[in-house]
Amino acid sequence: MNASEIKSKAIKALVAVLVAIAVLAAGYMYAVLNWSFSKGDRVGYVQKFSEKGWVSKTWEGELQMLPVPGTIPERFPFSVRDKAVVTKINAALGKKVSLSYEQHKGIPTTLFGESEYFIVDVKALE
Repeated sequence: MNASEIKSKAIKALVAVLVAIAVLAAGYMYAVLNWSFSKGDRVGYVQKFSEKGWVSKTWEGELQMLPVPGTIPERFPFSVRDKAVVTKINAALGKKVSLSYEQHKGIPTTLFGESEYFIVDVKALE
């Protein structure tokens, strides 16, 4: 084997490794964005809701939950990816709402949302 054949095989191996890494990363991102760790509902009042981001704009909010009268309210941060859900939340601002969420653990960047809790539906309770 001469030097050019060795160099050609090394370049092919490097390209194969880079393609494998890209495929694994894409598969991981698909998995964490489409399969939820947990699902549930939270009830309270939307305290903050705004569109944020430099490169990718996402809707971020905060739900103030009132567990038992006389106790300190709990804060529930959330993200929204669906424009229809954004419209529902904006229509229900100031009202008691039930937010249905999916928790996606392991998202390596805030490009898809600052929170690991993604709202999938909203019901106004008042």
